Amino acid sequence: MNKRVRLGLLATGLVLAMAAQAQTKPAAAAAPAPAAAPAAAANGVISNPEFEKAGQNAAHGWLLLLDRKDWGTAWDASSGVFRQNVPLGTWMDNVPRVREPYGALVERTPGIAVYKKTLPGRPEGDYVTVVFVTKFANREVEETVTTVRESDGRWRVTGYSPK
Repeated sequence: MNKRVRLGLLATGLVLAMAAQAQTKPAAAAAPAPAAAPAAAANGVISNPEFEKAGQNAAHGWLLLLDRKDWGTAWDASSGVFRQNVPLGTWMDNVPRVREPYGALVERTPGIAVYKKTLPGRPEGDYVTVVFVTKFANREVEETVTTVRESDGRWRVTGYSPK
């Protein structure tokens, strides 16, 4: 893998890792305390169930394309920013190397979808990040997928990081 490809994938992974870290919520929290609401808003986290569901659905549909090894369609279905940062040739050369060792999909469970207005290094917008716990034939993987609502109102994947 050449240096440009590694840097591009690393940058995407870092953005997603920072977004995932910033979204961590306590599992047993019933409702945020009044002082917690401004802190959550300062981190860009806002509750929007409609957007959270739409982003999660878009992420799940996109992952199904990867499961079918439909790499080109997955790239086409990604956000404009994703396609600008990850050229088609780079994507086609690298995503099979990442995904194929996992084997066939066995089961995928979505975690909490988190809606934010901002992400590090990205313009203000509507973003939803979901961490899926995915069991493949050869291993279990956490797939972090970030979607963005683009100007046409459609949700598209803008970041993907399997760990």
